[in-house]
Amino acid sequence: MSRVRVTLGVLATALSAALVWVTLVLPARLDHLGPTVLVRLPVEAVLIGALAVVLTDRRRVVVAVLAGALLGLVVVLKILDVIFRQSLDRPFDPLIDWRYAGSTVGLFRDSFGSTPGIILLVLASGVLLAVVALLALALLRVLRRLARHRVAVRRSTLLLAAAWAVLTAFGVRAGALPVASAGTGGYLWAEASRIPRVLHDERQFRRATRSDPLATVPASRLLHGLRGKDVLVVFVESYGRVALEDPGFGPGVRRVLREGDRDLAAHGFASRSAFLTSPTFGALSWLAHATLQSGLWVDSQQRYDALVTSPRQTLSRAFARAGWRTVSDVPADTHDWPEGRFYGWQHFYDSRNVGYAGPRFGYPTMPDQFTLARFARSELRPRSRRPVMAEIDLISSHAPWSRTPRMLADGAIGDGAVFDPMPAGLPSAPEIWTSPARVRAAYGTAVEYSLRALLSFVTHHAGRDTVLVVLGDHQPATIVSGQDAAHDVPVSLVARDPSVLADIDSWHWSRGLVPASGAPVWRMDRFRDRFLAAFAG
Repeated sequence: MSRVRVTLGVLATALSAALVWVTLVLPARLDHLGPTVLVRLPVEAVLIGALAVVLTDRRRVVVAVLAGALLGLVVVLKILDVIFRQSLDRPFDPLIDWRYAGSTVGLFRDSFGSTPGIILLVLASGVLLAVVALLALALLRVLRRLARHRVAVRRSTLLLAAAWAVLTAFGVRAGALPVASAGTGGYLWAEASRIPRVLHDERQFRRATRSDPLATVPASRLLHGLRGKDVLVVFVESYGRVALEDPGFGPGVRRVLREGDRDLAAHGFASRSAFLTSPTFGALSWLAHATLQSGLWVDSQQRYDALVTSPRQTLSRAFARAGWRTVSDVPADTHDWPEGRFYGWQHFYDSRNVGYAGPRFGYPTMPDQFTLARFARSELRPRSRRPVMAEIDLISSHAPWSRTPRMLADGAIGDGAVFDPMPAGLPSAPEIWTSPARVRAAYGTAVEYSLRALLSFVTHHAGRDTVLVVLGDHQPATIVSGQDAAHDVPVSLVARDPSVLADIDSWHWSRGLVPASGAPVWRMDRFRDRFLAAFAG
C-alpha cells in the first residue's frame, strides 16, 4: 500500500508540475499553439524555485494559493483571448468585455435552444472556475515538494536563471516565440498597464460626443437632396468583404448580386458600391450601427454606453429634424430597447409587434423575407404619410448560419405561418458546426438568402422615391473570414431617381452591387458626415 501511495504521490506531483509549466508557457493566440511551446523556459519557473527555497511553510501556503489563483486567472484570460480572437479578431478586454455577458447568454440560448444553451454556458463557467482552483492546488503541491530538496533546488534555480539569461541575450526562438519566456508576467503587466489608457480613452470619447458640428446645423439646411424620398438603411448581418472575395462561396454571392443588378435595372433602379471598415468583427453589430449613425468610432461597449447617454446627433435624428418619420425595425429584439430613444426613432418594430405567427429559425426570430414584407405593408403602402427613414436589420445571415429559410412567392408570406414546416427540414447548428467547411458553406447560403430577400423587396415594393443604403455590419468570425482578415464590409446605395446617384458622383464608388476590388474604402465613422454633405442640396 505504501508503494502505491508513493507512486500516486509522485504521479500527482509530476502532473501538478506539468500543469504549472503548461500554464506558464501557454500562448494567448491559437496560431502560436504547438509542440514548440513546451520547450520554452519561463522566467516564472525560476521564480517558483526561488520561492520554494526561501519561504517558510506558512508563507508557502499563502503564496501558493494566491499565485496559483492568479495563474488560474491568467489561463482563463488567455482562453478568453483565444475565443475573442477567433470570433471578434481581437483579444479579450477584462475592463470592458464583461458587459457582453448578457448578450452571450442570449446568443447561446437563441442559437442552441434555451435549455441546451444554458447548460453549455454553465459547463463552460464551471470548467473555468475549476481551472483556477486546480492551479492553486497544483502550485502548492509543487512548492512543498521542492522545499524538501532545498540544496538541489537552489543549484537548479541558479542554472535555470543563467540559461534563461543566455537564451534571452542570443534571442533563441522556438517557432514564432522566444525560448526564454516572460509571458505570464508580461501578460499580467500588459493587462494592468491598460487600465489608465482605457480610462483616458473613455474621457476623450465622452468629450468627442459633446462636440458635434451637426448639432448647430438648422433643420432647414438638412437633406434637401432627398426631400420626399423614403430612405432605408439596411444592415445585412455578417455581410463582410469575404462574402464577395472568398473562392469557395464568393462566386455564389456575386452571382446573386449580379442577377440583382439585372432585375433592378429592369425596374429602373441603379446602384453604386464601395467598402466601409467596420469597428467590430464577428459580432457586436450594435457597435457598427452606432458608428454609422453617430460619425464616431464606436469599437467597444464602453464607448457605446458613453455614446447613447450623450447629446451626439445621429443620422436618423437628422432625418427626424428635417421632417421624416423615423422607424427602427430590429426583429432580433425580444424586449424593450431604451437606448433606441438616443437615435431619434419615432416608432419601433421588433419581434413582438409585427404580427409574426411563424416559427423561429434558430437565432433569427423570423425570416428576412417576412421582415421586409411586413415593413412594406406597414410603412410603404399607406398613401397619406410622410416620407420614412428607417433602419432595417436583416438577421437570417446571423451566426450560427443554421436553418436558413427558403424564398417563397412574395404574395404567399401572410402572417408567416406558411413557414411553419420549414425549419424541421433544414440543417441545425450542431449538424453544421461539425466541420469548418460546412460552416463556411452555410454562411454563404445564408448571405445569399438575405440578399435575395432584399432584392425581391426592392423589385416588389420600392418605388421611384425609394433610396436604400445597403451594407454589412461586420465580417463573419475567423472560421469563415480567416485569421487577420480585414474589417471591411460592402456598402451600396440603390436608387431609381438618377439625381440621387449624381449627388454621390464625387465618391467614385463602383457601378452595380458588386464593388470593384479597388473601390474606395472608408472608415464607417466617416459615412454620416459625407452622406449629409452629399445630400445637403
